Amino acid sequence: MATFGGFDLKQRLAAKLITPEIEALMERVPKPTGSFGYDAWGYNEDTTKFAVAVWKLLYDKYFRVEASGLENIPARGRVLLVPNHSGQLPFDGLMIGVAAATNPHGPRAVRGMIERFFPTVPWLGNLMNAMGGVIGDPLNCSKMLEAEEAIMVFPEGVRGSGKLYKERYQLQRFGTGFMYLAMNHKTPIVPVAVVGAEETMPALANIKPIAKLLGIPYFPLLPLYAPLPARIHLQFGKPMLFDNVDASEGAVCERVEQVKHAIHTMIQEGLAARQSVF
Repeated sequence: MATFGGFDLKQRLAAKLITPEIEALMERVPKPTGSFGYDAWGYNEDTTKFAVAVWKLLYDKYFRVEASGLENIPARGRVLLVPNHSGQLPFDGLMIGVAAATNPHGPRAVRGMIERFFPTVPWLGNLMNAMGGVIGDPLNCSKMLEAEEAIMVFPEGVRGSGKLYKERYQLQRFGTGFMYLAMNHKTPIVPVAVVGAEETMPALANIKPIAKLLGIPYFPLLPLYAPLPARIHLQFGKPMLFDNVDASEGAVCERVEQVKHAIHTMIQEGLAARQSVF
């Protein structure tokens, strides 16, 4: 591990960044881990605490995030957070994770379902696992729900994160997998609206030949390959619970549309309420 002046560099940074407030909140997170601070999916308490401290600087100072409805996230027990997806890079998911981890109504360690290509990037896979990310496989999700985890799922997938700026705030097709999981595991869905992430990295085009060469879903043409300091607004809606009495394809699709409509309504409210993009 890197050292500086005889001291562990990570520990020195952690001592500066991890405030007593963050320490106290993270101590309240209902997250069972082994004696070494890891769980079965690679989550690590120390890494997550450090990550929350780092990302909270962006949360507070750069994106100046405003979050409402945090009381709708259950303080304990299984839950699916279902947001809209945007912004090329997963700043939306990171900001939701910080909001949940520092939630005064009950901090939670949110497990983000990540795309399969992320672990193929050197170092990134292990880091995302340690911070709570897990490959978006239904079996992983089922086991974590049975373990009473808080899970974040983006039903739009790369269709949402990779859309162009001209398509901003237009919800893309939702997958139905999250609804089957919610129904089969009696799990409440908390719809989440993210306003502002669309403007952090506005994509003008998708350069498909480069994306194919690199083996990634998209390669955006951006005016600036760094996030812009757009204000991000997060709104957590009322929990939605669906039984599994009627699990026909038509019924599932109708319920998915109900969640999508709830997110769309909150997005429109957020857009109407914001004073400026930056």
